[in-house]
Amino acid sequence: MKLSEFDYNLPKELIAQYPVSQREKCRLMVIDRETRSISHKRFEDIAGYFKAGDLIVLNNTKVIPARLFGKRKSGGKVELFLLEKKNPVCEALVKPGARIKDGEKIVLESGDEVEVMSRGEAGRFVRFARPLDDIIGQAGHIPLPPYIDRDDEESDKSNYQTVYSARPGATASPTAGLHFTKELLDKIKGGGVRIEYVTLHTNYGTFAPIKTDDVELHKMHRESFELPEAAARAIAETKASGGKVFAVGTTSTRVLEYCAGDIAGRSGSTDMFIYPGYEFKVVDHLITNFHLPKSTLMLLVSAFAGKDLIMEAYKKAIAEKYRFFSYGDATLIL
Repeated sequence: MKLSEFDYNLPKELIAQYPVSQREKCRLMVIDRETRSISHKRFEDIAGYFKAGDLIVLNNTKVIPARLFGKRKSGGKVELFLLEKKNPVCEALVKPGARIKDGEKIVLESGDEVEVMSRGEAGRFVRFARPLDDIIGQAGHIPLPPYIDRDDEESDKSNYQTVYSARPGATASPTAGLHFTKELLDKIKGGGVRIEYVTLHTNYGTFAPIKTDDVELHKMHRESFELPEAAARAIAETKASGGKVFAVGTTSTRVLEYCAGDIAGRSGSTDMFIYPGYEFKVVDHLITNFHLPKSTLMLLVSAFAGKDLIMEAYKKAIAEKYRFFSYGDATLIL
């Protein structure tokens, strides 16, 4: 399977730089796998697609201010993008990483010195001299993805978090959940739908580019997760009663499918890579955003809905001028 099969051309102006003013007012493309039909709604209409006895699973990770800026002793600017939250040593993407030698110290905006160390799986290990929470709380910036071509702003502190975020640790937002409001979730729950939470601390692994033309050769960066006992029970009960499991986002999907062989409360880390040919065992319907071409996320939704249907849907989305990526519009795949 070749990576080039999952490419498409996207006009730059369709990459959303800001969210809509009201989360639930974004557009929603509904993709029906059975009828192969595509319809156009508003996200607030999504409540009508749930039935009593269904289950919706949300990822309650919370984004940490994972971007840090500093200077070398020579005066050159440096950016650290944390890939994980660990003390006192964690892995980070360092720019310009090639110029910085092992053992060199960077002075952050907070005045803290950070030692840049050896190379890790995806970036460089960096050592902090005081608790990381204190440093990012004082000098951290919201880690907006690179296709949002602007500096982070005060509004991003809330806009780039889901309304139900609770467990700090992500360095990228589980953006499918950004469209939900508390009122919309209450409306869904009021219709007899169960709501449960999993945690997957989204990091570089979700968004790292695939560098091999043979899809199967790509290796995912590991991400930590937790499937609580309450969520595991809800999944088993929903399946037993004939209800449907709606996963919100590719992150929730990966937790559920990784645990599919043993649906029980558990935690750990996963490098699960889902691409066409995979047979889904837990997730019945998927709520997600529009994804980058040739990305692991594009491969996951192609596995779920079929590559041809997804490519048709994306072609229509471009023609209808949907807004793409993190702050963009949503899809519901039935």
